[in-house]
Formats: sequence, structure tokens, C-alpha cells
Amino acid sequence: MSDNQAQTPQARSAEWFATTHWSVVLAIRQDDPARARAALERLCQGYWYPLYAFVRRLGKSPHDAEDLVQSFFTVCLEKDYLNVADREKGRFRSFLLMMLKRFMANEHQKHLTAKRGGARPVVELDALAAEERYAVEPVDRLSADKLYERRWALTLLEQVLARLQREQEEAGRGVLFSHLKVFLTAESGRPYVELAAQLGLTESTVKVTVHRLRLRYRQLLDDELANTIGSADDLEAERQHLLESLSV
Repeated sequence: MSDNQAQTPQARSAEWFATTHWSVVLAIRQDDPARARAALERLCQGYWYPLYAFVRRLGKSPHDAEDLVQSFFTVCLEKDYLNVADREKGRFRSFLLMMLKRFMANEHQKHLTAKRGGARPVVELDALAAEERYAVEPVDRLSADKLYERRWALTLLEQVLARLQREQEEAGRGVLFSHLKVFLTAESGRPYVELAAQLGLTESTVKVTVHRLRLRYRQLLDDELANTIGSADDLEAERQHLLESLSV
């Protein structure tokens, strides 16, 4: 049995996500540029909609917002914007937004090359889904910067939930998870005893399972937060910022 086959799904997932940490991307870019670019591309996958929402809130049309964000990712990944990261490194989302603002101010007219029908884009954008999501954003309450932060927070929670769901499905507990996931971020209005009866379990079993899922959810949340900060010392501050971003 190979080492990879011997690993648990959780171990393989942790190993894969460790290579996408922002600090790791910065550390390996000189010794292994190809690996650094691949890791950066994976990091960027979770940011296309927050950036799209930011650009739309600035008044750009859906078509222009899509082209601008795609062009930004193309230039960011192909022109090695990481060269400036040493003196400005910190939270990945802040670095990415700063670079987008610079791109919009100085370069996007020169680099709008990622058009529909052209070469395969470096980061896949679902323009229809993006505009459907943007249509239900608060109209006047949030500035472009605040909307970006809120969408970053919500996207991160979606990624955490998706990771936990994959783990549970791989362990053969996908159906049970579909019933219990409503308890992860808040108390459901449905009593444990009622759900236990439906599932053919004891109330105690449901409570213990929910408790374990919450613990794992928090672990995965910390993993995701750690992906995009420059130092582990920033983790607690990042948790607090996540809560603040969700409350605006």
C-alpha cells in the first residue's frame, strides 16, 4: 500500500491545504516557482466572487466586471505580482484587493486579454451565478470594501462547510450530515429528540455527533483562516475579523 493510500481522507485533505497557505506560497516562490503559482491559483479560486462583487459595487457592468476580474487574475498569476509581497505581505485578501485596486487604476486598459472565447482562463468564473448572487446583495448599506470583506467571510464559511461535507461523505456519513449541518453555526429550532426519532438514533447520540461536528468545523475554519495569513500569530485576530465582517 502506498503512503498516499494509507492516509486518511482527513490527513490527505490537511496535507493538500497546507500547500495553499499564503505563507507557504511566499516561502516557496523562489525555489519552486511552478509550485508557488499552482498554490496561488488555488488560493485565488475562492476570491473571484468577492472581487467581482467589489468591482460591481464600484459601478462596473456585469460584463466589464467579469472581464476585469478575469484579466486581473491572468496578470496577477502570469506577471508574478508576488514580487512585491515581501514588503507588503500580510493577509492574502488584503494583498489581493490592494493589487486589484492598483490594476484598475494603472493597468487594466493595457491587459484586458481574458475575453470570452479565448484561451482557457487561469481562474474559472461563473458569470451567471455571480450576477445572480450580486442581485441579492444589500443595495446601499455596504461600501465596495465592506462588501468585499463580507463576501470573503461568507465564501470562507461555504468552503469550510464543503470540506466538512466531503469528509463526512467519504466516511459514509453523508446522509446523517445532511440532517445535522443546520446545528453547526447556530441552534436549530428543531429539538434533538425529534430529529433522533426520525433518524432512528438516541437523543444522546445526536447530541454527541453534533458536538463532534462542531469541533471539526472549528478546526477546519482555523485551517481556512490560516491559509491566508502571513503568521500563525494573526489567527485570533482573523477569527475576530471574520465575525465583524459577518455582522456588517
